[in-house]
Parts: sequence; C-alpha cells; structure tokens
Amino acid sequence: MDLNTITEVVRPRGRDALPAWRDGDAWLAGGTWLFSEPQPHLKRLIDLATLRWPAIEVSERGLRIAATCTIAALEAAVLPVEWIAAPLIGQCCRAFVASFKIWNTATVGGNICMALPAGPMISLASALDGIGAVWSRDGGVRQIAITDFVTGSKTNALKPGEILRCIDLPTQALLRRIAFRQISLTPLGRSAALVIGTLSPGDGAFTLTITAATKRPIKLAFAKLPDRPTLLDRIEHEIPAALYHDDVHGAPRWRQHVTPVLAEEIRLELFGGEAS
Repeated sequence: MDLNTITEVVRPRGRDALPAWRDGDAWLAGGTWLFSEPQPHLKRLIDLATLRWPAIEVSERGLRIAATCTIAALEAAVLPVEWIAAPLIGQCCRAFVASFKIWNTATVGGNICMALPAGPMISLASALDGIGAVWSRDGGVRQIAITDFVTGSKTNALKPGEILRCIDLPTQALLRRIAFRQISLTPLGRSAALVIGTLSPGDGAFTLTITAATKRPIKLAFAKLPDRPTLLDRIEHEIPAALYHDDVHGAPRWRQHVTPVLAEEIRLELFGGEAS
C-alpha cells in the first residue's frame, strides 16, 4: 500500500547519522506491516536497512540476531551442531505460515516490536532467554529480556525514538533440549497457542514459555522437570483468565483449556514419553 502522507525517507549510514526523532516518524525495517494498511499519522520513514547490521553473528557467547535480519536469513543460518536447541528456530519461522515473499522481507525485530501475541519471533526469543539491546535517544544502550520487552498485545517497552538493535540468545540456552507445540483453529491459521519447553542438560532445570495464547509471553521456571499436578497448578495460578488473548483466532476459554494440554505433552516428551 502506498503511504501518501510520507514526505521524506531518511537512509542513515551509521548511528551518528540517525536524525532527531520527531512526531510523525517511523522506523522502516521490512515494512510488511507498515505498508499493509493506512498510516495517516506518518510523515517520515527512517530506513534501518542502510545501517547494514550483520544479520547473524555466531560466537562463543551465543547467537546475535540483528533486528533487521529477515526470517529467511534466520532460518537459513548455519549454526554449531552442539546447539541442540537450534531446530527451534526453524519451527518458529514456520509458525509464521507465511509466503516466501514475507520470509524474505519481514524482520525478526519487526515481529518482536509489533508485539502481536502470535509473533513467533517473540516465542523463540523468550524461550531461549533472549536479551534485546535497545538504542536510546541519548546515545546509550540498555538491555532488556524479551519476556519483559513485550508488555501486552501490540505494546512494548520501547520509548519514542528508541530502536531495537539486536537480540542475543546465550549459548547456555542453545544447549538445552527443546520441545515445541503449536495449535491453530485452522491448518494454516495464526497460532492460537504456542508453547515451548526447555530442559537444561546440566542441572535439569525446566522452563515453559507460553505465547500466542496469552497477551504477553509467560515464562515459568522450575528447578527440575515437574510432575503433572505441579505443572498444571503453576499454569492455573500464575496465568489469570484475563491474560488469555481474545481474537478471531481463538476464544480465551479455549486457549486457557489447550495451554495446559500442550504443556503436559511437552513435559512428557522431555521426560522421555513416560508419566512421572
């Protein structure tokens, strides 16, 4: 869609070339949402692609994903074989249920900043202890966990003029066993519940991350893999009914019902397929 109120497009080559933020500005990354509907309040776009951030950086500390990294580039990344949680990346990318056009345009940071409950990059980053680096307007950088970055449906922790620069996934999280469950009302529908479990190979710590079903990501941590009653009790008491999302892709009561079902499937998979 043409944005006919835009009068200027700025293409900075570095952080020092970023213009002062003003009303009517918007950051442009992939633009798959930005150009999908009218934006009459916008007057200027600031194109982040010209900053040329490396899409993927692998180091001993873990995986750094630029906010401007496309879904296609993330899914195609070649990662260390010992990172046994890496298949989760492909699972979350495919949870978009999007065409190759979207995969090659939409960005990881854009999906997270949109803060839609069903955003699968939110699911990925939350489950693997993702930390976002945010460029502030005063030239500083602040770190924030993605579970705290997304504050609700279509709301995030960014202040006007701030930029999500990258997301860091630590090596420790990438070495965990993972289990993934996703459900939609239709075979190619948006996620109504996306639940991810991780199990640490060292101390046996277990985390359960719930997204899509809830308005913001919910992460439950356990010192060890819990039994069924303990797991279901935590879900029931730590996720109030009002936190379950309501839209055409699923009613809150149904999401509230399927979430513990998926969580128990994950628990059994990580336990080894037997009831504890």
